[in-house]
This record gives sequence, C-alpha cells and structure tokens, in this order.
Amino acid sequence: MKRLVARLWRLIRGPLQWRVLWFAHAKFMVGVTGVVRNDAGQVLLLKHRMWPADRPWGLPTGYAIKSEEFPLTIVREVKEETGLDVKPGRLVNVTSGYKLRVEVAYEALHVGGTLKIDSFEILEAKWFSLDTLPEGMQESHRQLILGGSTP
Repeated sequence: MKRLVARLWRLIRGPLQWRVLWFAHAKFMVGVTGVVRNDAGQVLLLKHRMWPADRPWGLPTGYAIKSEEFPLTIVREVKEETGLDVKPGRLVNVTSGYKLRVEVAYEALHVGGTLKIDSFEILEAKWFSLDTLPEGMQESHRQLILGGSTP
C-alpha cells in the first residue's frame, strides 16, 4: 500500500500535490508581535482598546496576511497602529499549541515616522524603559521584553 501511495504521489507532481497537502493539514492564523525599541533602549507599548480592561498594555501585534513575510507583518502593523517606521530584527519567539493560531515575535528597531495612533484599535502609545513597564501588561509580552520565552 505504501508503495502505491508513493507512486501516486510522484505522479501528481506540482500544484496538485500542494492542494492535497493543503486539504490534509491544519490551517492556522499567524499572529506577529514586535518588540520595538528605540535608540535609547526603550520599548514601545500600546494600550489596546479591544484587549481586556485589566491588561490593555502590550506590544504592537497583528495577524499576517496571505503571502506576507512575517518580519514585514510587524513593519506594517506598527505603521498602521502608530505611524512609526521600524526595521525588523531577529526572530525571538515562536509559540504554538493554540487551536487556530501560531504566535511569532521579532525584535524591531524604531527608525522614523511620526507618532499618530490608530484610535480605533489603540488608546495610547508610549516608550518605556525596562524598569518602568506599566501595570496591566500582557505577561507574555513582559517576558518577551525582558528576554524570556513566553509560556
């Protein structure tokens, strides 16, 4: 049976193979988070309108769109939410195990732009030093900022 399946697999090369794989495997959304720092080493935190009232502060984050490279997702999300320009850096974390999503986090460096928040999603944007991180912050984001992995 395995030989028959292998032979069929070789016969359906190309796009049909991809279609079979697509139907046979789980589909996930990819959330991308940016640990955005400025030249002074401060981290950019956003007070998110749609997050729980007791934990509204967190890093810029959003979902990757189809065919988008993950580092560019954080560039787009930061620009949309804050008006700021960032340069993506190294991958700092990948977390899976959720029902329908995978979380990816990158470092990013602020390189320009003018702060103008998207008031639909964001209530406030501020730069924080590591010793002044606010209360009401997502714990997983605090761990990313301080260099630990997320749970």
